[in-house]
Amino acid sequence: MATQSAYDFQVKDIQGNDVDLSRYKGEVTLIVNTASKCGFTKQYEGLETLQKDLHSRGFNVLAFPCNQFGKQEPGDAEEIQSFCKTNFNTTMPLFEKIDVNGKNAHPLYRYLKAEKPGLLGSEAIKWNFTKFLVNRDGKVVKRYAPKTTPEEIRADIDGLL
Repeated sequence: MATQSAYDFQVKDIQGNDVDLSRYKGEVTLIVNTASKCGFTKQYEGLETLQKDLHSRGFNVLAFPCNQFGKQEPGDAEEIQSFCKTNFNTTMPLFEKIDVNGKNAHPLYRYLKAEKPGLLGSEAIKWNFTKFLVNRDGKVVKRYAPKTTPEEIRADIDGLL
């Protein structure tokens, strides 16, 4: 069966447990590749605000740590989880560290990039905190550059909720 939506994939959470993204069917998600030691790391704060403010309306931020850009996510699962909890009191779902580019790119990210290529049609993720907005049916509706803040995305999210 061909993949029809972002919710057709299975991933591992930060504890290494299998998670079927189908559990988010019917909800709006913002899928983000994150890093603890990036110039954009402070966006965790805005992402967490979106999570807390909009979760009850059927919204989740799905955070996928990635060490492919400047080795800015060097920690193991426990360190990443601790960093997020301690510095940003995160409640958003955190997933296992993955690759978003290259031959080892996670299938979810291959799908997201194919659905919403970046500037000039490039599928490559350019940096940490690239964001994909996914509607309730699992369709990728928009891709945002790392510099686009969570606050700037909120109206688009509200429009889907």
